[in-house]
Parts: sequence; C-alpha cells; structure tokens
Amino acid sequence: MNKPKENSNKISLWFVRITLLILAVTILTYFFPRQGKTHYVFQEGRPWNYGLLTAPFDIPIYKDDAQIQAERDSIMRDFRPIFKIDRKVSSQMVSDFDQALREHQQPTIEAAHRNAYVKALQDIYNGGIIAAESFNALNNKEIAGIRVLENNVAKNKATEELYSPKTAYEKMQTTFTDTYSRHILQSCNLNKYLVANILYDSVTTNKIRDEYLQNIALSEGLVQAGERIIDRGEIVTPETYRILLSYEIMLAKHQGTDTQHEHFMLLGRIVVFGCIIVFMYVFMAFFRPRYWNDNRAMALFMLLITLISTAAFVASTHGFHAIFLVPVTIAAIIVVTFFDSRTAMYVHLITTVICSFAAPAPMQYFFLQLVAGMAVIDSLNNLSKRSQLFRCSVIVFVVYAITYAGYILFTEGNIADVSTTMLIYIGINSALLLFSYLLIYIFERMFGFLSSVTLVELSDINSPLLQRLSEEAPGTFQHAMQVSNLAAAAAHRVGANAQLVRTGALYHDIGKLSNPSFFTENQSGADSPHKNLALEESARIIISHVDEGLRMAEKTGLPRQVQEFIATHHGHGKAKYFYNTYCNQHPGEPVDESLFTYPGHNPQSKETGIMMMADSVEAASRSLKEYNERTISELVNRIIDAQISEGLLKETPLSFRDVETIKETFIEKLMTINHTRIAYPTLNNK
Repeated sequence: MNKPKENSNKISLWFVRITLLILAVTILTYFFPRQGKTHYVFQEGRPWNYGLLTAPFDIPIYKDDAQIQAERDSIMRDFRPIFKIDRKVSSQMVSDFDQALREHQQPTIEAAHRNAYVKALQDIYNGGIIAAESFNALNNKEIAGIRVLENNVAKNKATEELYSPKTAYEKMQTTFTDTYSRHILQSCNLNKYLVANILYDSVTTNKIRDEYLQNIALSEGLVQAGERIIDRGEIVTPETYRILLSYEIMLAKHQGTDTQHEHFMLLGRIVVFGCIIVFMYVFMAFFRPRYWNDNRAMALFMLLITLISTAAFVASTHGFHAIFLVPVTIAAIIVVTFFDSRTAMYVHLITTVICSFAAPAPMQYFFLQLVAGMAVIDSLNNLSKRSQLFRCSVIVFVVYAITYAGYILFTEGNIADVSTTMLIYIGINSALLLFSYLLIYIFERMFGFLSSVTLVELSDINSPLLQRLSEEAPGTFQHAMQVSNLAAAAAHRVGANAQLVRTGALYHDIGKLSNPSFFTENQSGADSPHKNLALEESARIIISHVDEGLRMAEKTGLPRQVQEFIATHHGHGKAKYFYNTYCNQHPGEPVDESLFTYPGHNPQSKETGIMMMADSVEAASRSLKEYNERTISELVNRIIDAQISEGLLKETPLSFRDVETIKETFIEKLMTINHTRIAYPTLNNK
C-alpha cells in the first residue's frame, strides 16, 4: 500500500542528489583557473624537483617586466616630441609689430630704429618661440629636446635657439638697453607680439612614440626544440627561471590554439570533480544513511565544498601563496558543529583534494590542510562556547606553522627557506576562522540545524519558558530536571547527543502549563481535580499536554529537534492509569482505545528513545515505597521492557546492548538520587 509513496520518495531523493552533483561540477569547472600553466612548481634559487626537461618546441626567451620597462624608460628619456612650425604666426606678428612702430606718434620712431626692432623680433621668431610649459620641460631636462616638423621632414631643434614668450621679451630688452628703446618697446606693448610659433603636435608625437615602443623586442635568445633546459637537482638560476617562464607562456599559447586539447581538458575536469563528489555520495549512502536521506544535510555539504573550492580557485590566480588565505577548515568547523567528527573529516578531505588541483604546490597544500583539519576537529569535538573558537584559531595557526616549517626542512633542508609571507598568510587564514561563529548562526537559520551553542542557550533555566514552568508547575519542573539528568547520563554512555537530550528533556512537559493542577506532581495534598471527572475526560486532559506543548513550542520558536521530544515522549502509548482503571471498571466491554492513546508518533532517534525511557522511569520511581537496588532495578526493567514489548522503541536505532547500558545507568543514577540519609541527633536541653 505504501510502495508507490516509497518509490516517489526515492525518485525525489535521487533527483535532488543528481541536481546537486550537476550544479557543483558545473560551478567548479567554470571557476577552475584556466591560465594554462604547467604542473611544475619552481622558484628562483631553489633546486629543480622534477626530471629532465627538454624544449618540446622552439621557445623564445622572453624578457622580464623589469627589462622591458628599462628599455621603455631608455626610449622615453631620449625621445624628442614633435612640434610643427607655423610661419603664418611669425610673419603676422612681425608685420603687426612693424605697423605699430610706424603708427607710434610720441615720439616718432626713426626708420633706422624701427628696422632694428623689427629685425630683432624676426630673429627671435626664426629661432622659435614655444609655450612656457614646453620651454620649462626642456630646461629641466624632462625632455631631451624637440624635433620640428616642416614639409613632412622632422629636424632636431637646438634648445639654445628656442624662446618662451617671457625669455623672448627679456631677449629684446637685453638687445636694446637704452632708455629710449625700452620706452618704445613698452609703449608699443611688445608682449602682444610674442606668440608661440612652434606648436606641439600631439598626434604625430604619440604615433611615433608608439612605433618606437612597439619595436622593443619582447624576447632575446631562443631555445630550440629538443634542447635541454634543466635536470633534477639543478639550481634554478635567473636565466633558467626566465626560460621556464617562457616555456609556460608558449605552452599556454599552444594550448589556446588547440581547441581539441582545450575540450579534452574541460572533459577531464568534469570527470575528476564528478568522481570526487560521487565518492562522497557513496560514503554518505553506506556509512551515514541518515544524512544521505536528508536533503538539507546534503545541500549543506555540497554548498560548503563548492563555495570554499571556488574561493580557493579564485585566490590561486593572485599569487604563489594566495590560496592559503582561504580558510578551508571552516567547512570542518561547521560540519562537526551540526553533525559528527567523521563526517566533518570526510567533507574536509573532499574539499582539500579539490582545492589542491589549483594550488601551486599541491603536495605541500594538501599536507598542511589535512593536518589543520584534524586539529580543528579534535579541538572542537563539542562546540558550546565562543572561547573554543578562539582557542581553535590559535591551535590551527600553531599547527600550520609547525607543519609548514617541518615540510620545508623535509624538502629543502634549510630553515632559512621558510617564507615570512607564507606565515603571514596562514595567520590571516587562522584569524578568519573566528567568522565561523557567524556562519554557524546563518546556516542554522537557513537549514534548520541545531548547534551545541544553541542547545546550551536553550538549556538556561532562566529562559522565559522554563522560568514560567518553575513558577506555575514546580513539580513538573523538578521532574523535567531529573529526567534531563537521567537521559543525558544515559546518552553519554551510548554515544548519543547528550546536550540535545538534556535540552529536549527540559521542555518535554511544557504543555502541562495549560492545566498544571491536573498532574499529580503539582498537587499539594488537596483533592484531585480528576475526582469528579469521567475517566475519558481525565484522559483527554492528560493527553492534551502533548498538543499543548507543541503549540507553545511553535509559538516560542523552539527548534524542530526540540519539538520532537515533546511529540514523542509518550509516543503512541496510552494514558495507562485511566485506561487500566476504565478496563477494570468495564470488564468485558469494548474499549475505544483512541480516547486513551497519545497523539504523538513513536521515537525515531536514539535521543528521543532515551528520553521516553527516562521520563517513564523517573515518574514511576516517585511511587516507590522503598528505595533500594532491588526495587529500583525491578522498576526500571519492568517499565523499559514494557515499552519494548509494546513496540514504542522499535523505530529507534538503539541496540540491545544500548538498552542494557541505559538500564544500568538509570539504576545507578536513581540509587544516587534516592540514597538514604543519616538522621541528625537532637541537642538535649540541660
């Protein structure tokens, strides 16, 4: 009957898994660096760690940026900008000046003086007047000189022949030093006729300068195909370093023009990334089926792997050590907070493998990230305080630094080769781990997971809901406290989440706040309110505390995982007191069992199963007249065996060994709680 529904759920699950796989592989393939570099990692002054390398094709030895820039600077120092001469300006200014001298009235200028003035101005224009800015650049040696273009022929112009409007005026004054001449030149407004006749030609200058710069040779020398470049153990000299860089450039060009090669590389990335993620799927399906069947968990795993790997891919294109800035271990922190350490280690391993493909030194990168991930998981096995993250950050930095120094000593044999830049980068990486606290909060809200930090906050008995429970239903509150202690101790012994059990136990009976006096633990010797009620009505009131609790939890915003304890702490069991009483009072009559049956579903996890057992055992222990090992042991075994026989625990993953361990823990705890106390002697009065 349920087979079509099961098949539909399987189809839906596989559809989500395949969609996540396609999205992740697509994103990883798209952002993977495409710079076409070789798989060789080398540094100047370090030994070559690979075998013999020969040139597969002719390799021009490219100049480095410093060489090219030096040649550009040399050209620019000797480069002379182009100016053009405007003969019309000079002839017009000389003519206007001559006319002004002829029209001068007081005094009238004699022809000999006039001709001398005009000739001096003509000589200045023959030398050339340029703008003040260009004249200053020449004098300050900012430019080597200028070339004057006339009739499509550019000729060098001597700097000594050139004037600015100001120096031209001064030249006229030094030529005619007598008072009469100075008065004439001033009254004729000589400045008006001193205009630049040699003008800067920006278009021609830029064109010629660009031609010069483009003619700079980008390479010098050639390594012919088949020629030896370097062999294992040889030191990478500056010359060899340039050849290796040139080899990478030429290889990238060859690959860029080979479309088939590019397509095969793209296919290879898809296959590699796809295989890595499929292996993670296999691990989850076989060893973590609960997470495999949870779309939220799988979506979080894929999101973390994809985001961190993409960030590493982008960072790898910005420098040799830049990839170490990406805090890969954040994935391990988040997963170990919400799930378990083994899953966290596997997710971290998958992320590190993917990121290693983009690292300039893959083995070094993989080793450092692997050890750092182990340090994170070991130091955050149970994250409950913010201070743990700070301690984790410090531990990760120390582990990074030690393993990095050890790796350098292992491969290079010289502590001086430890890079200060690398240490700074891993320091920044470790500091970024502190932001994982914020990410935990964000993912908690996005995916509905529950962290230990939140559980600790919810367990605070000063929270409004628990404070109200302690005031309005003190007996229920004390019962909840005892159940939380019992359940947490048992959970710890069987490897369940003790903090989750403790928190769930504190809230499991909050529904009793709607009618606290109807529950025996809150009654103080007065007549029971059930006295005048029918058994069915009493059962309804008792049973309703489950639905009331869920309503309060929803209104308060308690997490779904905590609400599960409210819904399942009685499972689909019966209100035994009223059911048994009704059956005894109506022997042989048919009984409507639904009137006495709790509406919740049975526990489906270790934690909710433990809480159900602890709730029943703690409540029943209050009715014991004698507290000793025999009576407590009989009580615990009778109640838990009855729950098992009724099938209330069959959906939990608890084993027979777990159940026996839980029973032993309950007996030990109840014996301690209800131990016999000595009687204090009374002081006799004299």
